[in-house]
Amino acid sequence: MDKIIEKQSLIGKRVTKLDAPDKAVARTRYINDMVLPRMLFGKILRTDRVHAHIVSIDASAAEALPGVAAVITAKDTPGGKIGVLRDNPPLKTDTVRCIRDEIAAVAADSEEICDEAIRLIKVEYDDLPTVFDCTEALAAGAPIIHEDCPDNIAMEQNFEHGDMAAGEAASDYIVEGEYNVHYVAHCNMGVSCTLADYDTDGRVTIYTQTQYPFNVKMDIAPSLGVHPGDVRIIQPPVGGAFGSKLDVYPYEPICVFLAKKTRRPVKLIYSREEEFIASPTRQPVEFKIRAGMKKDGTLTFRDCDSLLNNGGYTSWGATTPYVTMRTMTSHYTVPNVKYRARAVYTNNPFAGSFRGYGNVQATWALETHMDKMAETIGMDPVAFRLKNANPPNEITPQGSNLGCIDLTGCIKQAAERSDFLNKWHENNKGWDSSERFRRGIGIATSLHNAGGAKIHKSDGCGTMLKMDDYARVTIITGGSEIGQGLDTVLAQLVSEELGVPMRDVTIINNDSALRPWDVGVHASRTTYIAGNSAIRVARKAREQILKAAASHTNMTHEMLDLRQGYVVQAESGLALMPLDKILRQMHFAGEDAELVMATDYYEPPSEPEDKDHMGDMSAAYSHAAHVAEIVVDTKLGAITVEKIWSAQDVGRVINPVGLEGQIEGGIAMGLGYALSEELKIVEGKVLNPSFRDYHVMTAPEMPEFDLTFIETGDAEGPAGAKGIAELPTIVIAPAIGNALYNATGVRIDHPPLTPEKVARAIAEKNGRL
Repeated sequence: MDKIIEKQSLIGKRVTKLDAPDKAVARTRYINDMVLPRMLFGKILRTDRVHAHIVSIDASAAEALPGVAAVITAKDTPGGKIGVLRDNPPLKTDTVRCIRDEIAAVAADSEEICDEAIRLIKVEYDDLPTVFDCTEALAAGAPIIHEDCPDNIAMEQNFEHGDMAAGEAASDYIVEGEYNVHYVAHCNMGVSCTLADYDTDGRVTIYTQTQYPFNVKMDIAPSLGVHPGDVRIIQPPVGGAFGSKLDVYPYEPICVFLAKKTRRPVKLIYSREEEFIASPTRQPVEFKIRAGMKKDGTLTFRDCDSLLNNGGYTSWGATTPYVTMRTMTSHYTVPNVKYRARAVYTNNPFAGSFRGYGNVQATWALETHMDKMAETIGMDPVAFRLKNANPPNEITPQGSNLGCIDLTGCIKQAAERSDFLNKWHENNKGWDSSERFRRGIGIATSLHNAGGAKIHKSDGCGTMLKMDDYARVTIITGGSEIGQGLDTVLAQLVSEELGVPMRDVTIINNDSALRPWDVGVHASRTTYIAGNSAIRVARKAREQILKAAASHTNMTHEMLDLRQGYVVQAESGLALMPLDKILRQMHFAGEDAELVMATDYYEPPSEPEDKDHMGDMSAAYSHAAHVAEIVVDTKLGAITVEKIWSAQDVGRVINPVGLEGQIEGGIAMGLGYALSEELKIVEGKVLNPSFRDYHVMTAPEMPEFDLTFIETGDAEGPAGAKGIAELPTIVIAPAIGNALYNATGVRIDHPPLTPEKVARAIAEKNGRL
């Protein structure tokens, strides 16, 4: 009896993450678990000063301690520097500039011996004047942090479009505001850790939880004094990253220095306290916004000035204005825009990349300001946003083609599903109520890149594919799996193209010696770009197989298809031969043998910004709208978030399970930013370096979620999908801030909205303080 196989699709199906079973039963081996033969442990001595000259370092007692294999200081290194501006020596030579600064390092037989050796190292300092505030650091006579930057400005970006004077003259209303957003820690479950191992030829293998392995090779090699080709990067499973692993940090080259000196593998792992003190943070920013509108609510101009507290050195935090600028100039239709950003050196810890990459901060300021503007003109917040919503295919002031976006649909869906307007109007009537518990509802939206960001020479990804004699598929991809579910998405896409079960697809992506180039996990790019590369390489293999099968069927290859492990007649679904059979025939054909192997490199059609910050820097863009409904305890100041409605343009849903997980996890991170998380840094020192004193949101504090996926179908994206991981974190905080105002009439411009801050603001409003 003839076998008919109907065409089926995995796209949009609920698929369990491929790595979930091993993680659930503790089979996954993280870097913290790794042990190599003859391995030593490493530890770093950090300064206890925030700005000082190093007068002397005495490591003799540490070197004499039994079990110590090596003690190193800056004099034991090639002297190269790391960081975006190459301003950060891994071990400091003559000056310390922040509390993180690394003075010396030890390799020993155990962590306990390392700790004792660190205590035995004596350092003498000569203290220098300090500065911690951006404005003070810019003032004449301020302490200079780096001699080559006498004005203390590490980086500056400026952009202007349109006629600002004409925009202001056309304005019936002008609203000004200042927003100071704070330090936040990544709080990965897996603390920072690296393991370095030299071979007998002088090549080094670095096991590290990086998000961008090929950039690590390039960025770390100069600090090591080696050729990048002699650096091999292996990525063990990552215990959380969220942007924190998007740079080379001093502990990585320090670990390599120790391995080189001892000629033994060395593992360097942070304590939890060290993770809080020494890891990058979310960039704190001071915004000043001035914006105008006509009587009907049409925006006329927007002017934004921002100061970024750069800390002692420059990591990716200083570059976040490249995204912040896009939000300030391009979110909503604004004909005249001006933006200025300065990253200012201080004696604080430095910031790095963090999920949302500057847009969390920008959206807090902009969406709070939009609510103020709506109130000024007497419009409700939904109508005001709809009035100014970006239309599809708009070309923004910086040259982004927004393409198939649906901001209007996001706003309408979130507002309608939450019954926003009825609740908002009702809550506004209760500001003078004597009731202790008051309800509030708020809305916020944002714009973000959803197809990468061309900040490097290439934003592409390579993929290699191999099929064996039994129709098992191996995909070697440049794209990195850091917990976001890339392996599962790639397996779905390849399985779809080749007509094989997902369990027959193996993804390899953890070794730079095997995999092709990729620029790393950031900018909501990986599903979009690695996914496109995987689809294209699978189609090449599919074409090769069908051409071989055609010679056995008296049909052209266009008339054939691959389904459920069979070559079939495309029109009828009639099974013609098993897939593994045709593969063996191809492989065992003597001199005419064909191996089913293919490669592909996908470069998205984006372009880098020019010197004037113009350019369509992402292959796709996306919007989201969030509504938050809260209850405020006006006596204690506590905010309880009861429900969140999220409407997000996702292009197309590939795997609802992964999509829901990313959005819910992103919202949880945004809730912490809004309500509780703050790394308290006073005079350069971290005061709360523990989960006891740093409050991340926990499962019992999660609200009810209502998620809406708007499928606009991106023409360039894999199966029509867009990147989605950052927007959920970006949007929710200002929605909560706007809900607080709706509940109480109290506006707090500077997050987090802690109980103490809320209670004080309510008391001040009511004249009790």
